[in-house]
Amino acid sequence: MAERIGFFGLGIMGKPMSQHLLNAGYSLTVLDVVKPAMDELVALGAQAAAAPKAVAAQSDVVITMLPDSPQVEEVVLGKYGLLEGLHAGMLVIDMSTIMPSVARRVTAAIRAKGGDALDAPVSGGEVGAKNAALTIMVGGSQAAFDRAKPIFEKMGKNITLVGEAGAGQITKAANQIIVGVTIAAVSEALLLAAKAGADPAKVREALMGGFAASRILELHGNRMVQRTFAPGFKIKLHRKDLNIILNTARELGVSLPMSANVAELMNGLIANGCGDLDHSAFVTILEKLANFEIKSNV
Repeated sequence: MAERIGFFGLGIMGKPMSQHLLNAGYSLTVLDVVKPAMDELVALGAQAAAAPKAVAAQSDVVITMLPDSPQVEEVVLGKYGLLEGLHAGMLVIDMSTIMPSVARRVTAAIRAKGGDALDAPVSGGEVGAKNAALTIMVGGSQAAFDRAKPIFEKMGKNITLVGEAGAGQITKAANQIIVGVTIAAVSEALLLAAKAGADPAKVREALMGGFAASRILELHGNRMVQRTFAPGFKIKLHRKDLNIILNTARELGVSLPMSANVAELMNGLIANGCGDLDHSAFVTILEKLANFEIKSNV
């Protein structure tokens, strides 16, 4: 018999992820603070629940896709939370991006009550979620991973068990460092080229054939040139991830100066009302500092 799945968090990422599970034939119970998002899933065949405790009571596997550590702690550990409805053998999969230390604490609480847990944050943005092509980075036991893998395969392509509890979140932190710093580098490169009089679209095209080629240059560089900043992954969410990274670095006594600089510039973007734009809009704060906007002749 297929696992009964509960799903919390039906936002930009969570809604298409949960739809894939429905399309695959899983029995799905959903909960979100935004009622229209729940109604949409119910119309497609899901059941709605009123509290995390109720979702847990009628699910074999529960997935959370929430904004940050406090929301995950509230849903799992809070009053009427998952722990209150948890039954022996239940698996909780947190696919949010949160503090590794919180992931380990949540896992310990679930295991103490007879369940198991995985931290399984994702990369790929809205496009990856819609196309069931997410990269999924997993921390937890081999047994829990083996059980969850058929579910993960309905939502993603590159699925890796990295290590024990918290390892998935550490991997996501590493991912967000590389993405954030690379977006900053692409922004600087295209701004410099445009300011010098070169066509940034043609510069990007030339660079895609060399050692500087990357998915960030390909996709986000194109967004910068085309001025298309509708959110696939919002600046304010990437800044949240960088705060997680910097807090974790402080816990470990590690200096991450490039991450800190990118986070500070994102703070400026958010202060200027740009937090809901795609993180490729990072280029706009450099443009403000240069008093020059990238424009293509293509």
